[in-house]
Amino acid sequence: MTQHTLAPSKRETAAKPGQRRKLSGLARSQNVWGWAFAAPALVGFIVFVIGPMIASFIIGLTNWQIGVAPSFIGLGNYQTLLSDPIFWKSLQATGSYTLIVVPGGVIVAFLIAMLLNRVKRGRGFFRTIFYLPVLVPPVASAVVWLWIFAPNAGLANDILHMFGLPPAQWIYSPDTAVPSVALMVIWAFGNMSLIFLAALQGVPRELLEAAEVDGAGPLRRTLSVTIPQVSPIILFNLVTGMIAAFQVFDIAYVMTQGGPNYATNFYVYYMYVQAFTEGRLGYASALAWVLFLVVVVITAIVFRTARHWVFYQGEQR
Repeated sequence: MTQHTLAPSKRETAAKPGQRRKLSGLARSQNVWGWAFAAPALVGFIVFVIGPMIASFIIGLTNWQIGVAPSFIGLGNYQTLLSDPIFWKSLQATGSYTLIVVPGGVIVAFLIAMLLNRVKRGRGFFRTIFYLPVLVPPVASAVVWLWIFAPNAGLANDILHMFGLPPAQWIYSPDTAVPSVALMVIWAFGNMSLIFLAALQGVPRELLEAAEVDGAGPLRRTLSVTIPQVSPIILFNLVTGMIAAFQVFDIAYVMTQGGPNYATNFYVYYMYVQAFTEGRLGYASALAWVLFLVVVVITAIVFRTARHWVFYQGEQR
C-alpha cells in the first residue's frame, strides 16, 4: 500500500523538470518578444535622449563656438555663468514666472473642475469650451494676446477703461511683463482642469455624505474630503506644470524677445540666444545642464514634502 501510494508521487516528481523546461521556454519566448516590442522605444530613448544628454555634457566642457574648433576648458563655462548677470536675470525671471503660473494654474483649473463636476447637463459642451485654448497653437495664441495687451488699442486696457481704471503697460513694462505672460498661460488651463475633473468623479460619494451628515459645510467638505482625495493629482499637476514652466520659450521668442529690460528673458530663451544667435554652443550646453539640475533638485524637494500632504487610498499614516 505504501509502495502504491509512493509510485505516483515519483512520476509526478519526474514530470516536474519537463514542466519547468516547458515553462522556462515559454518565459524565454515571452522575454524575447517583450524586448522585441520594447526595442524601438528603447533605441529611440538612447539615441534621442541619452545620446544628446551625454553629448551636451561633453560640449559643455568645451568653448565650442560655431565656426571655431572646440577645445577642452573643463568647468570654465560653469565659472563664466556664475559671473554672468544675464544668467541670473534669466533665472530670476523664470523663477518668478513659475511661482505665478504653476500655483495659479492649479488653483484655477481645480476651481473650474469643481464647477464642471456640479454640472448635470451639457458637461461635454463645457469641457470642450474650456479645453479649446489648449488646442490653439502657441504662436497663434501669442499673436492674439499681443493684440489684447496692446497699450493703446488693446482689449485688456479697454476693459480697464470700462471700469474706470487706468491703462496698464502689460508686457511692455518690466514690472508687469511676467504677471501678464503668466495670465496668458493660465488662460489655457484645460489640460489640468480635465485631469482634476476625472479625479473629482472618483471621490467616494459616501465620504462626502458622511461629512455632510456630521455637519460639515461645502468649504469644510472640500478641504477635509475632496482635496485629500485628489491630492495625488495635485502633485502630478504641480510637478508637470513646474517642469513646463521652466521650459517656457515660445512666448518670449514671439512676444517680447526677452524684454523689456530682460524682464521676460526666460532661461530657455537665453539658452537659445547663446546657442543659435551668439553661436556659443559650449556655454549653451552648460546652461542646459544647470537647468536640468535645478529641475531635478526642485522636483526632489516637492516629492520629499509630498509625503506630508498627499494622501493615497489604502495608505496608513
